[in-house]
Amino acid sequence: MNSTDRPRLAVRSPADLIAAVPYLLGFHPADSVVLVALREKQIIFAARADLAPPGTDPGPVARYLAAVIGRQGADAATAIGYGPAARVTATLDAVRRELDGIGLAVLDALRVEDDRYWSYLCVDPGCCPPEGTRYDPRASQVTAAAVFAGQVALPDRAALTAQVAPVEGPAREAMREATVQARERLGDLLGAVTPEELISGRAMIGAARQAHRAAVERTRRGERSTDDDVAWLGVLLTFVPARDEVWERTDGADEHLALWTDMFRRGEPEVSAAPGCLLAFAAFRAGQGALAAVALERVLARNPDYSMALLLDDLLRQGVPPSRLTDWPVLNDKRTGRRRRRRRGDR
Repeated sequence: MNSTDRPRLAVRSPADLIAAVPYLLGFHPADSVVLVALREKQIIFAARADLAPPGTDPGPVARYLAAVIGRQGADAATAIGYGPAARVTATLDAVRRELDGIGLAVLDALRVEDDRYWSYLCVDPGCCPPEGTRYDPRASQVTAAAVFAGQVALPDRAALTAQVAPVEGPAREAMREATVQARERLGDLLGAVTPEELISGRAMIGAARQAHRAAVERTRRGERSTDDDVAWLGVLLTFVPARDEVWERTDGADEHLALWTDMFRRGEPEVSAAPGCLLAFAAFRAGQGALAAVALERVLARNPDYSMALLLDDLLRQGVPPSRLTDWPVLNDKRTGRRRRRRRGDR
């Protein structure tokens, strides 16, 4: 799911809306049903799910999407199914029933296949011919405006998943060696602290804060972290209080997305859960729900009980909008011990 905290796209027709959907999701959907939620004629949210498999009950998919859209404060929605009529119709019918059930106006229900679209609500052959209406997304002003605004629509969801895939080959071998050295460095750090510091975790939290601050600054300058930098921060983040310290300083800024994508891809599998979750959280804050989802899928495939991943996965499935976290990041004030919002100039 994606919020739409991005440049506004002027949508004036079904063709415009279809052209906008890949930029709302971040990729071109296929074999999917997409709900686009509106409030006062403004698009506020988009949610996607796979079409129900042939011969199965589409009710669960429809109920899930309707529940997600219902939490957005929308007053209307358009449903779009991507694929052949044999697969799309049953799912869209179920979605329409669920939206009617929660009192949400259905502006249109469209099916898209092979650069044509059909409306399930329009019965006028003059504007909705039986053979479908041809459209060219490349000719749409919506596509031009999205590209001009720097928005990207990947070819499909697999391309999005590839963006968070782990590096392989020599790069993986180098990270494996760097991680062994980082664990030795951690042993040296813990061996040099007092028992009180060891119990409190202050040494690891302080080291993580310092390593994270340096990594963000490097990324902001356009520099790439070394293997040793990535391994050291990744090992430190296996300590949950250190991870949470960094989490409190993570938002949807470009440098955070870039840093955690790089960390997640390069980090060794056994230390990748925290970077993957921090990437998912940064993507969620940036309104890139699809990127957050594929990051969490990879984390949960290896760490099915990782609590932060489960929490964020539930947040996405519930369709919680990023605007609910307007007070985030929240930092600890060293003078008072209380938490405060991050102010301009904080690092």
